[in-house]
Amino acid sequence: MRILIILLLLIWWGTGTLIAATLVEMKTSHGTIQVELYPEKAPVTVENFLAYVDRGFYDGTIFHRIISGFMIQGGGFDKNDRRKETAAPIVNEADNGLKNHTGSLAMARTNQVNSATSQFFINLTDNDFLNHRGRSPNAFGYAVFGQVIGGMEVVETIARQRTYKRNNLFQDYPEQQIVIESIRRIDTL
Repeated sequence: MRILIILLLLIWWGTGTLIAATLVEMKTSHGTIQVELYPEKAPVTVENFLAYVDRGFYDGTIFHRIISGFMIQGGGFDKNDRRKETAAPIVNEADNGLKNHTGSLAMARTNQVNSATSQFFINLTDNDFLNHRGRSPNAFGYAVFGQVIGGMEVVETIARQRTYKRNNLFQDYPEQQIVIESIRRIDTL
């Protein structure tokens, strides 16, 4: 019996596959942030985000919205505050079980449930009111698709920047421009 158990364990171990984490590194004007993405929970969202990453879309974009104690948002405007041309909106995967908790990466969107394109935000606290609570537009939530696993101190530094109302489009705009220099896939930390 002991030999059978050992054989079964060896077969299981030999056929098991290691699933590599999907990691990206975000270099900003304030430091570097590492994020683990969750393609198994948010496949459409991660594929969309990585398509932007792979073509260098985020290079030279800015964090244009900073609300202390809430979130930092970027990925849609260049250094001259021009909106970047995006791909079509994606389906909202907020019903994937992931939560808008401290350090989570989620897709920004309009009032329309399925309107997310390139913009994302990093939660600065547990924002449970952004989680999926139902199928109605007001309860659908914001799709989490990753988690900051390195550089949270950079996120917090960005979050402490003073903001002002620049115009009707930019309500919580940082006084000091915060540039996303690049986002790239990485193999390990």
